[in-house]
Amino acid sequence: MKILFSPAETKKSGGSDCEFSEESFLFHEFYGKRLEVLEIYSEYLQRASDEELMKLFGLKDKQKCLRYKKNLFQQPIMKVIERYSGVAFDYLEYDKLEKTSQEYIDKNTIIFSNLFGPLMAGDFGIPEYKLKQGEKIDGFAAEAFYKKHFTKVLDSFLQDEVFLDLRAGFYTKFYKPSTAYVTLKFLKNDKVVSHWAKAYRGIVLKAIAEEKIESIDAFMKMELAGLRVKEIIKKGIHTEIVYDIF
Repeated sequence: MKILFSPAETKKSGGSDCEFSEESFLFHEFYGKRLEVLEIYSEYLQRASDEELMKLFGLKDKQKCLRYKKNLFQQPIMKVIERYSGVAFDYLEYDKLEKTSQEYIDKNTIIFSNLFGPLMAGDFGIPEYKLKQGEKIDGFAAEAFYKKHFTKVLDSFLQDEVFLDLRAGFYTKFYKPSTAYVTLKFLKNDKVVSHWAKAYRGIVLKAIAEEKIESIDAFMKMELAGLRVKEIIKKGIHTEIVYDIF
């Protein structure tokens, strides 16, 4: 079973002194399209003013911007799933999982980077980068570019199974499913949660990996700690499972 997942604004530093290449990422044949985005980003970093960089990175400190104003192609790289360190990844606790569970995530989870596009969690690897969610690169919208050029190959990749879409709303701009898929909604006292939704996405992915879930049917039979199914809403190819947090 494939799972779609969001990235995180925060990322770990460091990595291996290697260079990413065509073989580093999912969909090798579209590496040239990724490069187009990366080159637009890299070129803009060199000519943007301090104020423009602060806006691009979502930072208020000019000095902190210097950390990210580097040649993207000469930075240490790290496996995709290990690079991110936001709330969902904190609750996923990838580093603490058994090797077989890590391998499950590596092979079945697609993370939608707002700079690199759709990546397999186990792809090796990406450098540390900064791009505020939803921010255009000098007017260039990476999400629209990736949607245009990667939709068909994602459709083909996902067409043989119902998949679980755990992405935050913004990342649907990168890819809108055209085959059957399932999303989750989390309620607390009948109100949709936001911050805690990130945590529960990590918790759910961790549980799926530990059980090596192979289908949506098997997933829907799982018991998830702290969650209770409130209702299941089906509309066309989209099924939404609504959970109560207790």
